[in-house]
Amino acid sequence: MDNNEIARLLSETADLMEIAGEDPFRIRSYRNAAAVIEAHPEPLESLAEQPGRSFTEIPGIGKGLAAALAEILARGSFERRDEMLEKYPPTVLPMLRLQGVGPKTLRALIEHFHISTMDDLERICAEQRLRTLPRMGAKLEEKILRSIQQFRQSAGRFTLDFASGVVQELQQYLGEAVPAGSFRRGKETVGDIDLLVTGAEPAAVLERFAAYPAVKEVLAKGENKASVRVGFEGIQVDLRVLPAESFGAALQYFTGSKEHNVSLRTRAAHRELTLNEYGLFRLGSGERVAGETEEGIYEALGLAWIPPELRENSGEIEAAAAGALPRLVERSDIRGDLHMHTRESDGRATLEEMAEAARELGYEYIAITDHSKSLAMANGLDEKRAVEFARRVREYNRRNGAVHVFAGLECDIKRDGSMDLSEDALAELDFVVGSVHSYMNIDPREMTDRLLRALESPSL
Repeated sequence: MDNNEIARLLSETADLMEIAGEDPFRIRSYRNAAAVIEAHPEPLESLAEQPGRSFTEIPGIGKGLAAALAEILARGSFERRDEMLEKYPPTVLPMLRLQGVGPKTLRALIEHFHISTMDDLERICAEQRLRTLPRMGAKLEEKILRSIQQFRQSAGRFTLDFASGVVQELQQYLGEAVPAGSFRRGKETVGDIDLLVTGAEPAAVLERFAAYPAVKEVLAKGENKASVRVGFEGIQVDLRVLPAESFGAALQYFTGSKEHNVSLRTRAAHRELTLNEYGLFRLGSGERVAGETEEGIYEALGLAWIPPELRENSGEIEAAAAGALPRLVERSDIRGDLHMHTRESDGRATLEEMAEAARELGYEYIAITDHSKSLAMANGLDEKRAVEFARRVREYNRRNGAVHVFAGLECDIKRDGSMDLSEDALAELDFVVGSVHSYMNIDPREMTDRLLRALESPSL
């Protein structure tokens, strides 16, 4: 069991405890442990096998959590999780991802209607039974039904950030593997992952791919391609092994988008060429014109190389032909970050560690914006702590000049639009972010008035 799966078990247990209305401190301890384990560079299975070592050497893991981790590795679950699953089945967890359904609302729905799945909730809303409960009306029913529809439309898709972790781990395992598809185009979500490699012995490459430890199922394996499902989430990964002379053409083809490729093939046909995943060829003679590199494909078609992020058939081909492609923002263009947390609230690093990480990234400045006091579960700062932290930030700036740190705060906006901390305290800060963490489902007009009043704060 890898660290991500262990973290998922802890996080889901925290969700179940929150539905049950249990102690916020205990819930937070599980969430923090999940975040720490997910980010921990060493596999917990490896740590457990080494004599003399303990899970308690991981920051934030005490004896109780260490015992839970040992139990997870031994049998795939732990006592607290088992207790919660006796109260609520795991099928209730996806409902927490719906708009308008928080832990308290979900607990009330389970207790009153005995629902256990999203289908149950959809039926309750469609039958207009939700509105029979206090503080739940027709608008909430409509919101939940819309959210269920959106959830189902996005089912089977994964965030780019999640997919990036899968790709990086596979690249470390396989060596030279190049991603294609919607992942390479930088889409916010991806349905699956396409990887391309070159190799003289495809069978050996595919055999190693199928033996990857995180593979849960081998869907197919042929002469030049294999498909597997990876991790608990089951994201599909397709690996193709290609000859070097076709690699560029295949990379272009499998990167897409479909519409972009259709336009490229049309442009090729107008030049009496044919383009496919094997290369660019002259019609009639079949002579290979290009295929080893993407750049060669685009150049042979009279185009500048087009960055994958632009390949959506939205004018990029015309711009490439005219030499007018825009320059994309790159990581090196980022000068700073104005929203980050530290251990002062719910972050995992100190002020000094965040500043050092920013220096390594080449940033010129950062703003530390920990939570304010209303978010008690996140250990939010009250007036006294906020002002003291601002003093510490300024002292740090006097001693260290590489990265300038702004003393900030993510200040809760109360239901009436007032700020969570006094204006005197906020005036001591350099940077204040306003944020809504409560009363998320109030009437839109009241929410608008709330935000407009917040904007009247001279510190925001």
